Amino acid sequence: MDVNQQFHMNGGNGETSYSSNSSLQRKGVEITKPIIEETIIEIVNTMYLASPAANIRKSISIADMGCSSGPNALLVVSYIMNAVFKTLLRDSDGVSRASAHPEILVFLNDLSGNDFNSTFKSLQGFYDELKKTYNILSGHEGNQRQQPCFVAGIPGSFYGRLFPADRLHFVHSSYSLHWLSQVPQGIEKINKGNVYMVESSPPSVVEAYLNQFERDFELFLKCRSEEVVKGGRMVLTTSGRANDVRPCSKEHCLVWELVANILSDMLSQGKIEAEKLESFHVPLYIPSSSEVKSIILREGSFIINRLETFEVTLDGVGDDGKLDGRSNADVMVNSLRAISEPLVASHFGEEIIEELFGRLGVMFGAYLPKGKNKTLGIVISLVRQ
Repeated sequence: MDVNQQFHMNGGNGETSYSSNSSLQRKGVEITKPIIEETIIEIVNTMYLASPAANIRKSISIADMGCSSGPNALLVVSYIMNAVFKTLLRDSDGVSRASAHPEILVFLNDLSGNDFNSTFKSLQGFYDELKKTYNILSGHEGNQRQQPCFVAGIPGSFYGRLFPADRLHFVHSSYSLHWLSQVPQGIEKINKGNVYMVESSPPSVVEAYLNQFERDFELFLKCRSEEVVKGGRMVLTTSGRANDVRPCSKEHCLVWELVANILSDMLSQGKIEAEKLESFHVPLYIPSSSEVKSIILREGSFIINRLETFEVTLDGVGDDGKLDGRSNADVMVNSLRAISEPLVASHFGEEIIEELFGRLGVMFGAYLPKGKNKTLGIVISLVRQ
């Protein structure tokens, strides 16, 4: 399985698209917004306003890694740009203090199969809204004096170099780093009948997943350490689990256990091939905050400024209102389909998709309790040493 070629979110704006089924990820970005804004303000203050005469023509380069597509792709950029505008154009008392800002370069990164086009189509409207905000804050309402930022797409895996050395001032990544660069090698033979680790998997399977995550995350940090300037920042958000919860617990693996059961049934019915099932495993690892912290400290290129956990409901909205088990299952399965359908379809074929996810919704609804089921997130704010 070639993860770099086969893995991407469902594009477009349809019922099963990532754009229509990423409210959880959007809520995660909204929760971490204060940390993103705080970080951007520090960058502007230390790297631009500290010596404006010397930096007046310099640019600030920002990368959003694992940007995906849909409204979330530009949500983070809007938070970043608003923080830049407010910091550059208004002092602490709200008084206008600058007539121009540095050129802001924003690079949107994801794997080559990502639906960049849907994001690019919405750029002009996004630019227009930013210009309105900039002109109001700068006191030049009605006069669009400066392009607010320049956005470009950078296809490729962030588990490798993407930019020249000392090029980036800020890196953001949200709900991407739990996806691995590859399926851990050798697990197919010792984890037969499964598509992911489960409670009954041999300990060596769980260890293989952890080792792959450690290698990947350490490589991510090493590559970014070469691309981010000294004193530059990163804010990373990932799905997480509690430190006392095993990575193969049902809390994190049940849905994939059900997928394996459905695929095994399809195999017995002759709908898929045995070789296809045996060679399919999900390239995913949900880390704990202690695992993330340990890897950052071991790699050594970044200082941990903040490391926090937070909870978000499966449907990405507040705690008010009730969902029954079936509604929870619909939300979960639609989200799962949005992020995994291209990977599953490229391996097994498009013809099994409707049956697979239809049956999964029915099965999963029987397992989920009523109420708002929550999932854990981890957010890390880092400074380049």
